[in-house]
Amino acid sequence: MDDDFEYESDSGEEEEWVDSDEVEGLENDPSLGTHNSSSVPFTAGGGNEHDGFAFETLTPEGVVNLMKVSVRDISDIITLDSTTLRILLAHYKWDKERLLEKYYESDGNREKFFKDAHVVDPQVIKKKLHTGSRHTEYDCEICCIPYSVSFLTGLGCQHYFCKDCWAEYLRTKIMDQGMSQTISCPTYGCEILVSDEMVMSLIDNNRIRQKYQHLISNTFVECNPLLRWCPAPNCLNVIKVNFVDTRPVKCTCEKEFCFKCGESWHDPVLCAYLKRWKKKCDDDSETFNWIAANTKECPLCRATIEKDGGCNHMVCRSSSCKHEFCWVCLGPWEPHGSSWYQCNRFKADDAKKARDSQEKSRQALQRYLFYCNRYMNHMQNLRFDHKLYTQVKQKMEEMQKFGMSWIEVQFLKRAVDILCQCRQMLMYSYVFAFFLDKNNQSIIFESNQADLEKATEELCAYLERDITTDAMRDIKQKVQDKWRYCDSRRQLLLQHIHEGYDNELWEFNDIK
Repeated sequence: MDDDFEYESDSGEEEEWVDSDEVEGLENDPSLGTHNSSSVPFTAGGGNEHDGFAFETLTPEGVVNLMKVSVRDISDIITLDSTTLRILLAHYKWDKERLLEKYYESDGNREKFFKDAHVVDPQVIKKKLHTGSRHTEYDCEICCIPYSVSFLTGLGCQHYFCKDCWAEYLRTKIMDQGMSQTISCPTYGCEILVSDEMVMSLIDNNRIRQKYQHLISNTFVECNPLLRWCPAPNCLNVIKVNFVDTRPVKCTCEKEFCFKCGESWHDPVLCAYLKRWKKKCDDDSETFNWIAANTKECPLCRATIEKDGGCNHMVCRSSSCKHEFCWVCLGPWEPHGSSWYQCNRFKADDAKKARDSQEKSRQALQRYLFYCNRYMNHMQNLRFDHKLYTQVKQKMEEMQKFGMSWIEVQFLKRAVDILCQCRQMLMYSYVFAFFLDKNNQSIIFESNQADLEKATEELCAYLERDITTDAMRDIKQKVQDKWRYCDSRRQLLLQHIHEGYDNELWEFNDIK
């Protein structure tokens, strides 16, 4: 990648991405190659670690620098210009080993190697547009207006266009079609790709340049399994890890999420089950469950019927049916008036009908609503708990006026932090429970879950009400006791769930 390829702000000045001291260098990474610690800075806030899982935050500028390092690593092996190497790396999805393998396999067919990547072999001697010609003007192949040679430009394919047409063509591809590394020559049928250097030289609009840079970076991040964009709104940082795992990472914007799936940190639920839960909540599956649970089919034509009155005498409204039947037993209505017919008597051979698809759908709906209501309730409470920070901040300021130092009053903020952690875990524990089959371990889990829920509610109630009325000297000890107990119950529940995963004690159902 060309060294002039830099991130720019909308104002045209270089944007300041780093909030703290920049850390130079990057650990050796087999997927990105090795490099010296004297390279350009990559991180936005230095490295970090959570339970032995190391990660670091890269700014958008840092991602570009990391791309440059990847190109430089290849340039030490393959003697080609940086622009061509960037296109080749992008063609092979930034897999350096695969690029090197294909490059050395192409010794006998070098032309095909470059053709497949849609670039012109730099070793091929190209005839200049003005070489051997007495003409000083040429027609642009798009607008057909004659221009001097200095105002025309083109790629190695020798298709030349005026700079105004080039700029409009690139603007359309970038802004309207969201293209970056796959922008080809405007000539119909020509697949030669436009280089980064050419785009940056022809586009002077900072907004377009920034969009193009982001698209290039996005492709690089998506192709590298060790990189992931921060999912927080308006955050342009990238998290880099040494290996992929279901672990929490935290961006410098304070967003904490699961590196493997990109969702908010969801311990104790596995990524696959969280995905299924969100799909179940988002799609129309529960609408069909409601239909199955609250309607019945006409025994004759199978039309779906909803009961809207107290009478059990049903008449199918289908114009071709008009079948009359009993809503309770689904039998013909005619014999219901006879003295010998008893609709209220249970028959042994009707036991199988009681376990039909409608009854199963009704039970499935009730079970889903049970866990969904508790999941949504904790999600709503979590939003309310975040508002506690404002109330707690006021109490901390009040306590400082009574002679307590800033450090001494931090226990209140710690209490709200623990409260939010407990809320979030309880929220996802109901997703875990929804997919969990009943066994002895699940009973222990539900008991631990209930203990944590009770402790969390007590801590929340105290922080919302009692800290405003208790004596100043009593608050600290009470708050510390409550949040420590909550945290211990949370750790105990997590420990039990993780032991269950490690020892394969959990059995999950196949609910879709």
